[in-house]
Amino acid sequence: MTAIALFGAGGKMGYRLSVNLARTDFAIRHVEVSEAGRARLKQDLGIDCLTPEQALDGADAVILAVPDTLIGRVAAGIEPLLKPGMMLIALDAAAPFAGHFPERPDLTFFVTHPCHPPIFNDETEPQAKRDFFGGVAARQHIVSALMQGPEEAYALGERIARAIYAPVMRSHRVTVEQMALLEPGLSETVCASLLVVMREAMDEVVARGVPAEAARDFLLGHLNILGAVIFKEIDGVFSDACNKAITFGTPQLMRDDWKRVFQPEEIAASIKRIT
Repeated sequence: MTAIALFGAGGKMGYRLSVNLARTDFAIRHVEVSEAGRARLKQDLGIDCLTPEQALDGADAVILAVPDTLIGRVAAGIEPLLKPGMMLIALDAAAPFAGHFPERPDLTFFVTHPCHPPIFNDETEPQAKRDFFGGVAARQHIVSALMQGPEEAYALGERIARAIYAPVMRSHRVTVEQMALLEPGLSETVCASLLVVMREAMDEVVARGVPAEAARDFLLGHLNILGAVIFKEIDGVFSDACNKAITFGTPQLMRDDWKRVFQPEEIAASIKRIT
């Protein structure tokens, strides 16, 4: 039976993983430093936490479900306890990309991250429809990377990833560098920033007299249909008026060199700020 040491087991992300891993045949050793997190694990799931030494003794894999800013410190703290061949798993590319994993060629490094439930899906159950984050009731896709280690180790890493993010649809294999392009590059630097601008635009039309509920309904409805056309979810085209508005609006809102956010040095700088 594969033994997994889960660090940060009672935290925001770690608790989700603890719930999902309890449904698997993995042997989970839970580690949590906060008293509140340990109490929550005990009260909700009947789980008793272990010391790092106990959890790592004989473990096959280690999941670091801790904030990006702490991964380097935690990894350095447990490095002497990591036996050759162990798999160290991060849930985001930032810290591994920034070099916060130990310099240990005898270890396997695996990085995995959820895509989160897609906007366009066929969920019908109320719980699934309201599971925006994923990993509870809604199905989602995931991305994973074998950063270091033997090729055959990927299968174990992906099996663990499918378990912690279940229910999973597609599982995509990428590199750590590609995962960094996806996040923070694509999903946060670009997508989240533009969504904040959309929200500010909605607030602006409200300030100019449009009823708030009408503005929100109008924007979210148009996000649905415009997104369906742009991302080829449906076979549709925009009106001439819409195309003219896009031709005018894009240069008004976007700098000509905005794609430089995907340059390696910009991705590295963004990750440095995160970690």
